[in-house]
Amino acid sequence: MTVPQADPDRSDGRERSDGRDESEAERADRMWGELIQEIRVAQTGVQILFGFLLTVVFTPRFVDLSQANETIYIVTVVLGACATGALIGPVSLHRLVSGRRVKTQAVRWASRLTLVGLLLLFATMIAALLLVLRVATHDHYVPYLVAGVAVWYVLCWFVLPLWTRHRHTVK
Repeated sequence: MTVPQADPDRSDGRERSDGRDESEAERADRMWGELIQEIRVAQTGVQILFGFLLTVVFTPRFVDLSQANETIYIVTVVLGACATGALIGPVSLHRLVSGRRVKTQAVRWASRLTLVGLLLLFATMIAALLLVLRVATHDHYVPYLVAGVAVWYVLCWFVLPLWTRHRHTVK
């Protein structure tokens, strides 16, 4: 297959070979809408998890945490705060550059922030799972169980999408 190129017979430079009939601005608008929908899913998850993490410190059992579990908790809260910032960042970016005719660049940066947010969300969820299972079970198998979940997340969130991207990218 060929790389989609602008149709030279069209004065507006729209692409035809990929099945879409959209200008660069229309493409940026579509991609922005899709990105915001994706962010909504991730934002909801990270905000619920982060809110839960913030309440843990006020529970009676928190004072009984070992030093290691307390450290895991602090790292988890910081990761959750960073993930929240990265996943809300695209909204702020859009608001601050809106109307400045930089939507294509804004979509690119928002996409990067979203990927960073997903990586931080991954780390937050793994750390939270590690903490909860360590406190709940005190068993030696916890790291293995958490590693298994981490592998599952990596497969679902990164390997499958990257494989699909590689396998089905128009060349």
